[in-house]
Amino acid sequence: MREIAGISLAGDIGYSAGMLAQMMRLPSSTRAQTVVSARCVVLMLRLAHPNSADSAMRVLAAVLCLVCLGGPVAQAQAENPLYLLQSDIVYGRKDGLALTLDIFAPRAGGNQRGLLFCVSAGWFSAHQSINSQFFFEFLRRGYTVFAVVHGSQPKYTIPEIICDMHRAVRFVRHHAGKFGVDPNRLGIFGGSAGGHLSLMQATHGLSGQADATDLVERQSSFVQAAACFFPPTDFLNHGQPGENALGRGVLNNFRAPFDFRELDTRVNVFVPITDEHRVLEVGRQISPVYHVTPDDAPVFIVHGDADKLVPLQQAQRMVEVCREAKVPCELVIKPDAAHGWPDLSKDLVLFADWFDRHLLPSKPNS
Repeated sequence: MREIAGISLAGDIGYSAGMLAQMMRLPSSTRAQTVVSARCVVLMLRLAHPNSADSAMRVLAAVLCLVCLGGPVAQAQAENPLYLLQSDIVYGRKDGLALTLDIFAPRAGGNQRGLLFCVSAGWFSAHQSINSQFFFEFLRRGYTVFAVVHGSQPKYTIPEIICDMHRAVRFVRHHAGKFGVDPNRLGIFGGSAGGHLSLMQATHGLSGQADATDLVERQSSFVQAAACFFPPTDFLNHGQPGENALGRGVLNNFRAPFDFRELDTRVNVFVPITDEHRVLEVGRQISPVYHVTPDDAPVFIVHGDADKLVPLQQAQRMVEVCREAKVPCELVIKPDAAHGWPDLSKDLVLFADWFDRHLLPSKPNS
C-alpha cells in the first residue's frame, strides 16, 4: 500500500503521516494525532516482529490507508447537524475483550436502511480511524451507518476477523427495530481489506442458529448489497493464475493475518497450520470468488488499473464469477489509479447510487 499517497513509507514515520495529512488538507492538530497513532502502530508491530522493521513500515501503510478511506486517524467526532452519534456500542465479546461499532444516524429522518462500514485496511482495525465525513453522502440520503471495528491483526487472523463481521451483521439485524432500520435491507462497504470483508459477507453470509442461547446468534449474517474499493478476491490467483498471496508474494509483509492456526487438542495449544494443502484450503475459504452463488447480494467495485498491491485482475475475476452466476454486479475502473487516490471519497456517490438501486425498492434486488 505504499502507493496510497505517492510517498515513501521507508522514510521517517512522522514525515510520511504528515505528508498524507497534508494531502488530505487536514488541520495541524489532526495531523499530529495521525503521527502519534502511526508511531504507536509501528511500535506495536516492531515489538511483535523485532527482526522485520520493513514489515512494520509496510503494515503501517495499511493504517494510513484507513486515513485515505475513512479520513483522518483519531479525528474527534464533534457534534454534527447531519447525524446523531452513538459511540463504542458493544456488538460482541471474545477473549474477554469487547468488539465495538459506532452508529451514525441521520438527524433529518432516515430511509430505514442500514449500511455497515468495515473499518479495515490490511486487516488492521482501530476505532480512532473512524471518520464521519466518509459517511456524509449516505447520511444525506437517509442511511444509518454502522462503523464496525473488528479484531485486528497482528493478533487475529482473517478467518477470525470474518467471524467478527458475521457477528456485527447479526447484531445490527437483531436490534434493527431499535436502530430504525429494516433488518432485510442491509448493505455493506469498505476498501482494500475492508472491501474483501464486505465481499465475504455478500457471498458467504451465514444462517442463524435457531437453538442459540444468545439471541443475536439466531439472526442471519446475510446482507442485501455490497460496494467496495480495490478488494482482494482470490488469494490463490492474485494477479495471475497460481500466484499465491497468502502472506506471500506482494503480500509478503502482511503475514500476520494469514498466520492460520488450529487447536492441538493433545496439548490444548494453538499451533500453526503448516500442511500446505490445509493452508490452501483455508485460503480458498477466505476468498470471495469461491463462494459466489445466484442468491448473493449485488456487488459494486471501484478499482484502479495501476494497482500493484491488489491487481485489477482481482476485481475483474470477481465480476466475471458474479456474471456467470447472474448476480447483479458492476465494475468501475479508475485509469492510472493505484491502491487509493486523493479524491477517492468523491466516488462514494457511486456507492450511494448502488445502495439506492438495490436497497430502497420495496423488494431488494438480490
